[in-house]
Amino acid sequence: MKMKNALTVVAAVAAAMFAQASFAQAASAPAARADVKAETKAAAKEGKLTPAGEGAPKAAATTKSTKTRAERKAETKAAAKEGKLTPAGEGAPKVSAAAEAKSTAARADVKADTKAAAKEGKLTPAGEGATAPKK
Repeated sequence: MKMKNALTVVAAVAAAMFAQASFAQAASAPAARADVKAETKAAAKEGKLTPAGEGAPKAAATTKSTKTRAERKAETKAAAKEGKLTPAGEGAPKVSAAAEAKSTAARADVKADTKAAAKEGKLTPAGEGATAPKK
């Protein structure tokens, strides 16, 4: 039993010494500060540095746009006129065709209908409608 323990200890010491020697050989002299600064400057010039706070570097764009800036602006203006642009922010879901339908009633008629509904108590109080946010 003592012989087995002694062999285990000898093997552990030999492994530790071997590992220490291999680490000593693997470690090279640290790079000079000027070398590191030069490498960093070159990487920044090539756009290979990762911006602060971001984990992975950005993937390089594989293709260029085939449209000019003027063409893109014209398309955006046309889409805005047609009402096809998503509102700014988080992007609203598409509105149904029924909700997009324009009213054919005159403003005065709508105001009169609303006044009549208010007198009869048929208007839904603010914040209590079916689409009101839940508390």
